[in-house]
Formats: sequence, C-alpha cells, structure tokens
Amino acid sequence: MMKFRFRRQGTDPQREKIKQELFAFNKTVEHGFPHQPSALALDPKLQLMAIGTKSGAIKIYGAPGVEFTGLHKDTTAVTQIHFLPGQGRLLSLLDDNTIHLWELVVGPHREVGGAKKEGGVCLKQVDNYSLPGRPGIESCSATRVTVLLLLKSCDLLCIGTEGGGVYFLELPHLMLKENQTLLQDQVTQSLPDDYRCGKSLGPVESLQEHPQQPGKILIGYSRGLVVLWDLSARHADQLFLGKQQLESLVWERSGSLFVSSHNDGGYSVWPVTSGNTYTHQPVSSTIPYGPFPCKAINKILWRTSQTGSPVLLYSGGMPRASYGDRHCLTIQQDKEHVTLDFTSRVIDFFTIHNIELDKEFDDPAALVVLLEEELVVIDLQTPGWPTLPTPYLAPLHSSAITCSCHISSVPPKLWERLINTGKAQRSRLHTHMSWPICGGKNLAPPPKQQELLLTGHEDGTVRFWDASGVALTPLYKLGTANVFHTDCDEPHDSSNDHDMQQEEEEWPPFRKVGCFDPYSDDPRLGIQKISLCKYSNKLVVAGTAGQVIVLAFNDEPSDHSVDVSVVDLLQDREGFTWKGHDRLEPRLKPAPFPPGFQPQVLVQCLPPASVTAVALHTEWNLIAFGTSHGFGLFDYHRRNTVLARCTLHPNDSLAMEGPLSRVKSLKKSLRQSFRRIRKSRVSGKKRTITTPTSKVHEANAALAEQEEVAPVQRRIEPRSADDSLSGVVRCLCFADTFLRDGWFVYQFCSP
Repeated sequence: MMKFRFRRQGTDPQREKIKQELFAFNKTVEHGFPHQPSALALDPKLQLMAIGTKSGAIKIYGAPGVEFTGLHKDTTAVTQIHFLPGQGRLLSLLDDNTIHLWELVVGPHREVGGAKKEGGVCLKQVDNYSLPGRPGIESCSATRVTVLLLLKSCDLLCIGTEGGGVYFLELPHLMLKENQTLLQDQVTQSLPDDYRCGKSLGPVESLQEHPQQPGKILIGYSRGLVVLWDLSARHADQLFLGKQQLESLVWERSGSLFVSSHNDGGYSVWPVTSGNTYTHQPVSSTIPYGPFPCKAINKILWRTSQTGSPVLLYSGGMPRASYGDRHCLTIQQDKEHVTLDFTSRVIDFFTIHNIELDKEFDDPAALVVLLEEELVVIDLQTPGWPTLPTPYLAPLHSSAITCSCHISSVPPKLWERLINTGKAQRSRLHTHMSWPICGGKNLAPPPKQQELLLTGHEDGTVRFWDASGVALTPLYKLGTANVFHTDCDEPHDSSNDHDMQQEEEEWPPFRKVGCFDPYSDDPRLGIQKISLCKYSNKLVVAGTAGQVIVLAFNDEPSDHSVDVSVVDLLQDREGFTWKGHDRLEPRLKPAPFPPGFQPQVLVQCLPPASVTAVALHTEWNLIAFGTSHGFGLFDYHRRNTVLARCTLHPNDSLAMEGPLSRVKSLKKSLRQSFRRIRKSRVSGKKRTITTPTSKVHEANAALAEQEEVAPVQRRIEPRSADDSLSGVVRCLCFADTFLRDGWFVYQFCSP
C-alpha cells in the first residue's frame, strides 16, 4: 500500500528535539579575521603580533602557520595588550579594570576548540591583578585604568588611571609598590599658581619611557600638562605646560624632543632641556588639515630616517565638516604626504623599525594598521608606500559572501597554475618586501593533499583560498564585472566637473587602502553558484541577474570577446510581466582579461532571476542551470545551442512570495494522483458497516471529487518559511543511470 503523508504545518517540538540530539557542532579551527578586534601589540624581538577582541580572546600571530589563541574566563573586551619583549609573555588589560599575565608554554597537550592535541605550544594565563579603589571614595572610577606602560627592564609596569594617579606593579608577580605611587596632588604642588586655576589635571592619557635614560617617563594628562618624572629620585625634572587637550605622546629616538597630539587636530613638538623646570610653549605647533575645525589626532608616531626628514604617522585629524566621517591615517615625510583612507575604524597601529640602541635612526620598514574589519600593512621602504599582501588574516567578508564551494584533492598542475597566477596578481602592487611579522616556525607537517575554498561575493568576485592548513591563505581573485557594462564604468559627461573633482582630491591626498568594501556597485553582479571541474580547469559562475558564465584557465593575458546567448525560460508563457531588476548588459567588443580564469561563454536567462542551481559536464561540454522559473541545458562548445528548456507551470507562484502562498502545482499534482488512487480503491469496495475508518475514506473521496470538479480553484494554506521555495529548482546534477538516454537528472526542493 502506498502512503503519502502531508507536510506537518508549523514547528514540531519532537522533531526539533531529535535534531538537537542527532546533530552537534564543535569548533575546531577559526579562519579569517578576528571578530570585533579591540587591541594590538608587537614583540619586536620575537617578531610576534597579538590582537585582542571584545569577546576576551587574544590571538598571537607570527610566520604563516604560527598561531596561538587564549581566552579570558570572562567575556570582557581587551582594551590594551603589551608584550614583555623576548620573554614569550604578554599583559592584557580588560574593560573590567583587571590586568592579566599570559605566557607561551610548552605543555603535554594543548586545547584547540575543545580537542586535545599532544605536544605543541599554548598560550596560558599565569596571573591576574585588579587595581583596588582609593580609600574614602565610593566609586572606583578614580582608579579606572586608562593606560599601561611596560618599562624596558620588564620588571615594572606603570599604570595611569582616570583619577590622574600613576601606580606601579612589580613583575612578574603583579605586586603593587605602594611607595612608588604618584598621585595627582603631588604633581599639582609643583605647578605655578597661574596654571593651577583650581582645575583638575584630568585622567592620565599617555605614559612614555625616555628612549636613552631608563627610569624617566613622560606622564601626559588630559588637560594638556606633560611631566617628565624621575622614578628613582621621585622628582619632576621638567613640566610642559600645555593648554590644549592631550591625546597621545611619542618620543624622538634621541630623547631630545617629544611630540604631543591634541583634540583640535594638531600636534606640537616640545624640546627636552636640562635646567629648565617649566616649558610654556612648544617649538612648533601644526594643524595639518586646518584652519577649519578638525577632529582629534588619536595617536601619533615620530620615526627618524637616514633618507632625510623624519616619518610622521598619525590617525585622525580630518576636517570635521567635510571629512569628519572618514577613517584615515596620514604618512608624511618631506614633501611626500599620503592620507590612507580606510573603510572601517582604525583600532591601533605600529611600525616595524630598528630597536637596537646602537642604531642612530629608526628607519621604519613597515606600518601595520589594525582596523575594525581587516589588517593593512604598508611598505615604507618602497617609493610610493604600496600595500603589502597579507599571507593570513585576510578578511573573508571583504565583500559579503553569497556562496562557497570546497574542492578537495586538487591536482598539482592546477594548484601550481593558481599559485603562479596569484603571484602575478600580487606583483602589480610594486612591492618586493617579505612579510615583516615572521616570528616562530611552523612545525606542522605538509598537507597530504591540497584543498581549495572558493567564495563568491556580492561584488561579482570569486576568491580562491588555500584551505589545506590552519592559515587560510588567499591565492587568487577572479572578477566578473568586466564582462558587463555597469554604472560604475560610465564615462563622465562634463570635463569641468572632472577638473573640479581633481582639485578636490588634491587635498587631503586621499588613497583608498584595504580590501574590505561592504558596498556593491551593482547588486546584480552577486555570485550565487559556483561549479569547478578540477580536471578540465573549467569554471561555471552563476549570478543574481540570471547570468551564467563559463570560464577556462589561461596562463597568458588575452583580448577577446565573450559569446553571449540568451535563454528564455518563459517563451511559452503569455502575459507574464517581470517586475524585478533588469538584466546586465554584456560587453560585445573584445576586452582585455588577465591571466587566470577567462570568460568564454555568457548565458543570460530570461527573466533575469537569481540562478539557484548549476551543474557542469565537461566531457559533453554541457551546463545546466535553474532559476525560480525553470531550468535549461546548454552546449557551451557549439555555442548558442540550447538542448533543453523546461518552464515551471504557468500558475506557479514565484519564490519571492511570503509564507502565506498558493499551493504549488507540482505538489498539487502529486496530491491529486494519490487522491485518485484512494478514490478508485474506495469506490471499488462495498461497505456495509459504517466505521470510523470508512468515514475517513468517504472524506478523502469527497475531497478528491472537489478537486476534480473545480481544478481551477486553489486553496489558500499557511506554510512555513522552509516550504516557501518548494517550486524552485534547487539542485541540478549530471549522473549515470540505468535508464535509456537517462543522463540528466533534475530535482525540485519539494517534500
């Protein structure tokens, strides 16, 4: 007996319980860029970089493949990180005012996502400290930590607080040295009467140790006062009476001057001289993007160079009215001036430079910028300061991911061609600098097989990633926008407007940097389906506007035109009006294509609905594609040859309808078939006794008669969200069968 069970409406609690019991997910490894980064640090001796996140995680990176992860017990944001150089230890400051000491240790096992692995190195927390509140003060805000400074001797940690006090912790035991505590009242007593004015100095904004005289530190207060404090003598050597709100401080390498940045968008250079207790004015004060009101310069770095003038790097400082919403970092040296324009907020940055005391100059080699959505490294040794490609930490979400495809056991020949093509792409950046963060050594054995991850994005790009190991390395980027005419490549009509735009772009000298771009020029370019044949090197990419592109791998650049074919899936339907977006306009003239996957054939489906399924058969040169209106079979070798076309029933509802929709014709036909079977069985039997079972059969027979009498009328029934796509072609597959000429199988997503 054949049984047909209708789909149960709504959520079944029993089914959900079974799903939870049968399926479980365990985290094994994390790929890509950390979520919500909040702190950055560098160990210049071990060449390790640490990134803290708002969820309390600490991630350490070195050479490609060298990664360590630590997690605080409490899910609290990491606000600052400081390495103990050369010791494999680091300090972390959390948002809950606690300080934690971590170290890299070699243990019998290490935990990675809940799985224990024998041997290896792990990041372990060894101690923590919470600064106590001041006596007589109910609120602990006065002792809230604002800044940390680790002395070069690595035996003392200076802590600046919101109440203006400076505390000192002895390392590595994190013991408070009460006899060293410097309160704001002690500093105020040394100030001249005209500077006091009964005002508080504000929180401690910056702490910097003298580069040539250990034990002397600069203490910068929010009000603008800067104090050069001698720790051994517990005395203020010099006071710099600034009047502008302070943001950050940085020493010049020789220690003869320091630079302060302020909230008015300017910076000042102060001389450090012996025998002069008070310094009222700086040597120079500059507002780079003035004279109009500017945003604060949050952080500033001053690096000396053998080539001439020092390199000045600072974040912020943009004019409030015109560019106040931009995330920028400026690099200046002599007449060279570049304003790096990012698409996400600047968290922190540092430079890779000489740290040996016998060196006369800093000679910065690279600038590392941690942004909210990506990591950007700038080559400071190459003219023009190009961007350095990152071997890891590349953001998977540079453009919204719309689909993905995993390929295992990639043939060596294809893998080598992808590697060479990626190197050719990166060579256009005009930088030959190696990755500067190269600490540690990857001891993991080489992978037994190469694995490839393909991600399709909203901007029409397909990115190829090396997924063979822990570090998800970007290999190659394929763009499909050059196959079409889009709004972004239309020529500008007015030459006057173009000249005006050039004049506006001259100052500030903006340069777009980074690959994170959450906005798409044309949403129709979005990639929906990817199919790659790793043996024939054929790639099929399908998009949002019904475009299906067949690409072939070519190691050389090529100028050619792409063959365009149009497949109308609704040629038998009359009176249909497409209310969606227009189809993309293809380029009919030959266009240049770089080495790599180059488009050969473009198939455009009508109406231009999103492609929901695609299949590739390279032996027969066939591609199959499906949308919410039907599917088609195309011979891309003979070009313009449509072998099969299937349109869904004219009365079908589109996939864009809501959860309350008409019953799909495919489901209706199945139900009617089973009801006919039941009707024939019911009518062929003689029933003399009325039982509950016979009543059920009679009800089914009556329902079947109703369906037969009025086939045009259709019931309205509520459906779940999962059932709303029941008439869409969701899967296409070429398969060998035992049926005659049965070489093509299609499947609808239907219960």
